Amino acid sequence: MCGIAGVFEKNTGNKELVKRMTDILSHRGPDAASVYENGSYTLGHRRLSIVDLVTGDQPIFNEDNSLCIIYNGEIYNFHEIKKELISKGHIFKTNSDTEAIIHGYEEYGTSIFAKLNGIFALAILDIPKNELILARDHFGIKPLHYYFKDGLFLFASEQKSILLHEKVERKINYNSIHSQLNLRYTQRNETLFADIKRLPPAHFLVHNSYGIKVEKYWRLEPSVNTKMTEDDAIDEMHFYIKQAVQRQLMSDVPIGVYLSGGMDSSTIVQKMHELGVEKINTFTLGFNEPTDEFTDAEMIAKHFGTNHFTHSLSMEPLKSLPQVIWHAEEPKINLLQGFNMSAFVKQHVKVVLGGLGGDELFAGYDIHKFVFPFNSFKNKIPPFLGKLLQWKSEFLFKIQNASHTLSFDEYRRGIQMLLSINDIEKFYLIVRNVWDYDEGFYDEIYNKSVVGKFKTQIKKVNTEFDEFFKQSKDMNYLDQVLFTEFQTKMVNDYLLVEDRMSMANSVEERVPFLDLDLVNFGFSIPVHLKIKNNTTKYLFRKAMEPKLPPRIVQKKKWGFTVNPFLQFKKDLKEVAEKILTKDFIEKQGLFNYDYIKRILDYPANPKLRWHYNYIWVLVGFAIWEKMFINSNNFETKEFSLEKYYS
Repeated sequence: MCGIAGVFEKNTGNKELVKRMTDILSHRGPDAASVYENGSYTLGHRRLSIVDLVTGDQPIFNEDNSLCIIYNGEIYNFHEIKKELISKGHIFKTNSDTEAIIHGYEEYGTSIFAKLNGIFALAILDIPKNELILARDHFGIKPLHYYFKDGLFLFASEQKSILLHEKVERKINYNSIHSQLNLRYTQRNETLFADIKRLPPAHFLVHNSYGIKVEKYWRLEPSVNTKMTEDDAIDEMHFYIKQAVQRQLMSDVPIGVYLSGGMDSSTIVQKMHELGVEKINTFTLGFNEPTDEFTDAEMIAKHFGTNHFTHSLSMEPLKSLPQVIWHAEEPKINLLQGFNMSAFVKQHVKVVLGGLGGDELFAGYDIHKFVFPFNSFKNKIPPFLGKLLQWKSEFLFKIQNASHTLSFDEYRRGIQMLLSINDIEKFYLIVRNVWDYDEGFYDEIYNKSVVGKFKTQIKKVNTEFDEFFKQSKDMNYLDQVLFTEFQTKMVNDYLLVEDRMSMANSVEERVPFLDLDLVNFGFSIPVHLKIKNNTTKYLFRKAMEPKLPPRIVQKKKWGFTVNPFLQFKKDLKEVAEKILTKDFIEKQGLFNYDYIKRILDYPANPKLRWHYNYIWVLVGFAIWEKMFINSNNFETKEFSLEKYYS
C-alpha cells in the first residue's frame, strides 16, 4: 500500500514540489520514496512494502521504458494476469503485482482496469503519447484526487498534497458542507475544497494536451438469479467468501484481522482457519461503553485459537480529533475508532483484514428491516395520496419544529419517513437523517446572512442519489436501497474512513467482502433470501450456523461506532462549548448559534442522537477550517486540541 502524487505544469520543473507532496504522505508509505520527472510531468511515490519487498520499488517500467506506473493497492489476481501476459511475450523483471498492471496496459489499454480484481489507485505515464492515465478500483476502496485549472494538473492520494501547490486556492466547497450536515459524509465527486475532485470508483482519467477526459470502465449491473435455491446460495456463498479470503492473504508480511465479534469479521477468521492459516492474529477495540463486544470477540478467538489482542479507547477520545481530521480531510464522526484501532494493530502486523461490505451485500443493517416490509407498496400508492402524505409531512415538521422540543425530533422524523413510502428515495434518505426536504430547517441550521444562498444555490442532497434510484427503478425497494448504498455511503463514508484511518498508521486494510467475484454473486441473490421474516442477513446467518457459535450467528447488529449520547456526556459537550463559541460562530458566518446553544443547553437525552452528531460535525468542521483554510501550517501537523479552542 502506498501514496502517490504528481504534477503536470508546462515548462516547469517540479521535483522539489513533488517531494513535498509525497513527504506529506509519508504515513501511507514509510518504507521507500521516489520522484520521477519526464518533460512537464513529475510523479512521486511513497511505498509501504507488502508484496515483493526486494524488487517492488516504483515507478516500474515496461520493457522499452515507454510506459511507467506509480500505484497504490494490491491486485489479488495478478498471478493469472501475469501468466497470460507472459504467454503473449511480455518480459517481467520483478515479482510485483504493479508490473502486471503496466504490461496489462501495454497489451489491453484501458480495458485492463476492468480485469483487475483488487484495490488500486494508479497513474500511468505514456511517454510517446505525452499523456497521463489515472484509474481507481471498481468500488473506490483506494482514494484518488485531482485538480485541473488553467493548464495546471495535479493528482494525489490525499488532498493535502494538492494544496501544497501555490496556485491552488484553499476555498470551501459549500455544496460539500451541506452534504456533510445532512449525511455526515460528502456524496459527490467533489471534496470540501473547491476545485479538488475525487476520481469516481470504476473510472479512469486521461490527461494530455487537449485537457482531461473521465470515463467509466465498469458498472455494477445486478443480475438476480430468480431460480436460486437456499441450499445452492449457501454453497456458493461459502465458495466465494473462502476464495476472497484466500486471495487476500497474499502478503510477504504478517496479517491480522479486525475482530468485532460480529458475523462478518468472525466469518473471515473462520475461513482463515478453514484454509489452514497457522497463526491468526485478531484485534478488538472497545469504547468503554456498555455495547463493547470484547466478550463475543474473545469467544471467536478461543473457538479458533487465534492470537488475540484487545484495546479500549480513552475516556476523552476527542483529544485525537485534530489528528484524525488532518488524515481524513473531512469532519467525520466515525474516525476515532478506526484510527485508534490501526495505531494498536501497527504494533503487531502491517496488513489487516476487515469485515466491511458484508452488510451491504447481504442486507445486514437495521435500515434494511425498515425498508423490506414496504416492498409490496411499490407502485401501489396513487399520486393524489402521495401529495397528501407530502403535505402532512410538511405540516408535521412546522408544528414540531416550532415547539423547540428537541427530544420529539426522532419521532417526527420516523413519521415523516412513513409518510414518504410512495417515494423510496426520500424514504431512504430520511432514514439516513437527511433533513433538507424540510426547507424550514435551513433557518435553524444556517446563519441568517447565508440561509438564502443555501436555499437557492446549493444542490439538494437527493440530486446526488437520483441517478442510482433511477438506474434501479425496476427493482424492488430493498434492492434499490442495497444497489444505491453500495455506491454511495459505502464508498464515500465507510471506505473513506477505512482507508484514511488505517493508512494514518501505515497499516494496509483489505476488505474480502468486496472481492469482485463475491460482489457479483452477492447481487445475484434474490432479496427474499437475504431477509426472511424481517431477519437481516437471513441467508448469511443460515450459511454460518454450522461454522460459528450460536451467539454470534443470532446476535443483533451493532455498528463499530461510538454512541453519540454517551460521547456527549464524556467530552463532546465540553469541547463544543470551547470551540463553537458565539464569537467564533458569528465571525465564521455560516451557522445559527442559537440552534447550537439550544442543543448544548438541552438536558442530555438519548433521543438526541442526530443533534449530537450534528454538533460533532460542526466541531470537526471548525477544526478542519482552522487547519486547512485559515492556516498555512498544515504541513507542521499541529494536533493539540486546545489550539482549536476559540
